Amino acid sequence: MREVASIQVISVGLLTAPEIAFTLHRSFRTEETDTLIEGKCHARLHEGKIRITAPEADMLAESGLRFSPVDSAGAAFTLHNVIIGIDFHWERPEDQVFRGSLKLIAEGENIIAVNIIPAEEYLCSVISSEMNAGSPPDLLKAHAVISRGWLLAQTIGKRPSEEKGPSSQACTITDKEIIKWYDREDHIHFDVCADDHCQRYQGITKVSTPEVVKAVNDTEGEVLTFNGNICDTRYYKCCGGVTELFENVWEPVCHPYLIKVADNSTENGYPDIDLRDEDLAREWILSRPDAFCNTSDNKILSLVLNDYDQETRDFFRWKVRYKQEELSSLVKKKTGIDFGLIAELKSLERGVSGRIIRLEIRGTKKTMVIGKELEIRKALSESHLYSSCFFTEKTVENGETFFILHGAGWGHGVGLCQIGAAVMGAKGYGYREILAHYFPGSAIEKKY
Repeated sequence: MREVASIQVISVGLLTAPEIAFTLHRSFRTEETDTLIEGKCHARLHEGKIRITAPEADMLAESGLRFSPVDSAGAAFTLHNVIIGIDFHWERPEDQVFRGSLKLIAEGENIIAVNIIPAEEYLCSVISSEMNAGSPPDLLKAHAVISRGWLLAQTIGKRPSEEKGPSSQACTITDKEIIKWYDREDHIHFDVCADDHCQRYQGITKVSTPEVVKAVNDTEGEVLTFNGNICDTRYYKCCGGVTELFENVWEPVCHPYLIKVADNSTENGYPDIDLRDEDLAREWILSRPDAFCNTSDNKILSLVLNDYDQETRDFFRWKVRYKQEELSSLVKKKTGIDFGLIAELKSLERGVSGRIIRLEIRGTKKTMVIGKELEIRKALSESHLYSSCFFTEKTVENGETFFILHGAGWGHGVGLCQIGAAVMGAKGYGYREILAHYFPGSAIEKKY
């Protein structure tokens, strides 16, 4: 079990693969063999051991090796073919550059590459990876606080069991219903991973500007707390106008600071619509309320969205169209269940943001209910549907049946809306005001 004071240096899982190629820029020392290595290297498994081939070295290690820079100033390593956006529509390989130490761990038929890095330096990269490093200063500060808080909330008090393995999913499965919720795994070999599954971390691949460093330094040790406990500060791209309850997305636990928030100023707020009601939710999705995250300002979007995120521009309100056969084939592929020809997608339960929690899929062969929101999003898209806040329109055109999903928002909707927060920052709201808006009742507290 880790204490706050111990979270000075963290370990980040970067890549798991049968073979790993990396380049050490300047001299690194292997702690196990006390060997100096520099240049292009290759790691693979050989009879259960890790074999490292380097320009002037060839070595075997029983279970792992740690490469530490001889002089940390200017030293870095490149990890080749790191997969980013795993299971999302922007998934792709990248060569990424990191500071700190590189640790290689043998597990089964794979090698795990882990970065050992100071926590505050990790945060500089997270902020630059999650959004454009040129974002408004108070947005950067707000993100520094919530990224730090999320990290501490996930690592303090957690002790993953190597016997039980990761535990990140709870599910109820009957012959009529599959209800699952997913959370980050309590990783065994490292604190957090480097992809969207935890927090995006791409080392110094994304340029960390002086403004990002200043935002992290100015908020050093600051986190959000509620009744003295560190808040689990979740975030995502766009709420679509209203934020969601924690318990409607993950485990059935109420966090008083992760509640329904209308994404607007109190002066210009819209009526408190009950989006759990099907008719009101449909009306809401077809509208474009004056929310912070309802923006098409290219300047703001270019600041908060990185290059691959900008491939998605219809995030506030969106539409997906499937032929009946196409949808039926997709759902069978993603769920492993043969529903036959899908006849209806019916919302049975919605959360306070309009996101569907329980969806009935009615087919010619089978009818089942699925949930929660991520399970629904996974079933209805090759990667992930933008959100589960949608209603379905069934139409017939020229003898062909189509399902049109009209939707709102991008992501799970719990906590901070990144695009909304960016607009708030551009409008002159301070980071404390931004955090108070998305995490009502919380307080900023300096932990170290």
